[in-house]
Amino acid sequence: MNGADSLCDTLLANDVDVCFANPGTSEMHFVAALDRKPQMRCILGVFEGVVTGAADGYARMADKPAATLLHCGPGMANGLANMHNAKRAHTPMVNVVGDHASYHLQYDAPLTSDIESLATPMSDWVRRIQSADDVSGAAAAAISAAHSGYGGVSTLILPADAAWSETTTPVETAPPVTRTQVSPDALRAATEALNNGRNTVILLSGKALRSKALETAAKIAERTGARLMAQQSNGRIERGAGRVKIDRVPFSVDLALKALQDTEQLILVGAKTPVAFFAYPGKPGELVPENCKRIELTQPDDDLGQALEALADAVGATNSPVSLLAERSDIGLPTGKLDAAAVIQAIGSLLPDNAIICDESVTSGRDSFKSTFGSAPHDFLQITGGAIGIGIPMATGAAVACPDRKVVLMQADGSGMYTLQALWTQAREQLDVVTVIFANRSYAILHNEFKQVGAGAPGRNAHRMLDLDSPAFDWVHMANAAGVEAARVTTSEALADVLKSAMGRKGPFLIEAVI
Repeated sequence: MNGADSLCDTLLANDVDVCFANPGTSEMHFVAALDRKPQMRCILGVFEGVVTGAADGYARMADKPAATLLHCGPGMANGLANMHNAKRAHTPMVNVVGDHASYHLQYDAPLTSDIESLATPMSDWVRRIQSADDVSGAAAAAISAAHSGYGGVSTLILPADAAWSETTTPVETAPPVTRTQVSPDALRAATEALNNGRNTVILLSGKALRSKALETAAKIAERTGARLMAQQSNGRIERGAGRVKIDRVPFSVDLALKALQDTEQLILVGAKTPVAFFAYPGKPGELVPENCKRIELTQPDDDLGQALEALADAVGATNSPVSLLAERSDIGLPTGKLDAAAVIQAIGSLLPDNAIICDESVTSGRDSFKSTFGSAPHDFLQITGGAIGIGIPMATGAAVACPDRKVVLMQADGSGMYTLQALWTQAREQLDVVTVIFANRSYAILHNEFKQVGAGAPGRNAHRMLDLDSPAFDWVHMANAAGVEAARVTTSEALADVLKSAMGRKGPFLIEAVI
């Protein structure tokens, strides 16, 4: 057995059985080891941003990490943006980054780089393997770190000689992560706040946004009169008909300030105090009033569901939260002009039970919750770190994790161009993803931000940096070139017909909705 075999065996022994990969020369011994392990599903992404984005989407739905395989520092650098998104989503991920043989680093060959320094800002844990005998222990530690806290990105650096050298070290098991119970002091503070009659918001994120935990939070809200909200950016929300109707803190600073203006107390459950996405002249950075009292009910290693149950017991919340559950709604299909609202309406109306919505529609889909509260029960995954280019890879990974569920991607056209190579992976793996492109032919969000920061009216140069219409991208041809069937629609009626057909079939399909 060599170090590469040891790494592969350690991953499999710890239930990491999917590897999204874009390997190079330094990783060939690990590729050979993967070749000897049919239990490991290996999925090629033809750009490293696809690899890390797919691993993010996979882990959000599988509740366990995938491995990635990246080629040296520059290869990892191509995947850093979606590592950043994964870190912000608290996604468990184990990156394996190959490097030169340890004795070759002295020659400063062209691919030599400081991988640790590149990886650290986008990782929660980084370690360089020292030898073949160190491989299994390091891999087990990486897996344990990925499961720690709310979930984290681990990056493991594998020198080529550690991969090809022999070892007799036994395969190690990652120590299980033990979830802690909510602290008595935090529970007492939250209970007192909920009983004092002040205007209180309970802000949720992480696994507090899963159905059972959400129902417990809704019981607390109904019993105490508190208001439930989710963070603006979250890794996964379970929502739809029969589930708790919870909205997010608005993205817009003005709307967020209005939504939170009367908040006297903020109870945080797996969440952070809301802040503006960017600084804007004359506007505050924090979105709650200065005198708002903040109470952190939970810490990263706490069991969020248990913390909410303890809080429900403390305030006497025992009744089912009937008034906060979303009812099944029939919003019908859109007609006439095709715009972003019509696209969202069609998706909300035709969504099948137990589907997964992935959202990188950016500006176009910002109000999508209004049309989907009463849609079929579904999971909602969104961009979390603001680094565009997550959508198509995230949907790809979610479909790998849940092959029996329909994945629907709401994708802005500009950000979709960052990682459209993931369509090829969908075709190769025959993944059940319907991608809907909001083809507004511009970076619409940047037009709005240009206005919000007070930069004035855009002129010719600004328009040429913010518009995508000269020439317009041809998504149907690009999808077909990647092996994905596609159609273009320009009316609401055509969208409804094509989307209904796509929802009723298996395999990848792309719809370019010209809005």
